[in-house]
Amino acid sequence: MPSHVSHHSGTHQAGSAYSDNLISVKQLSATEAARRFSDVLDSVESERETFVVVRHGRAVATIGPALAGTGRALKDALRENRPDASWAAELRELRDGVGPGTDPWHG
Repeated sequence: MPSHVSHHSGTHQAGSAYSDNLISVKQLSATEAARRFSDVLDSVESERETFVVVRHGRAVATIGPALAGTGRALKDALRENRPDASWAAELRELRDGVGPGTDPWHG
């Protein structure tokens, strides 16, 4: 585990890391994260730890375990939660409201 890492959980205090689901997170500076990136990844992988990276007193990133999931789980979820009958009409209405003049990606 990286040295100079602050441990926090549950409540938010100025300059501290927090979690909205009461899971302990560790706070470290961007400099410390860069210097000890391999150690941080080892802790994430082996101990499933989560880190909040802070730059200039602001949380800028979270490093934590990847969410597990499979293509089969996604397909099952989509099959179990079919769109309602009005979904296609609502999508068409939304697309019609975004014309070429308001879409920055439209050539």
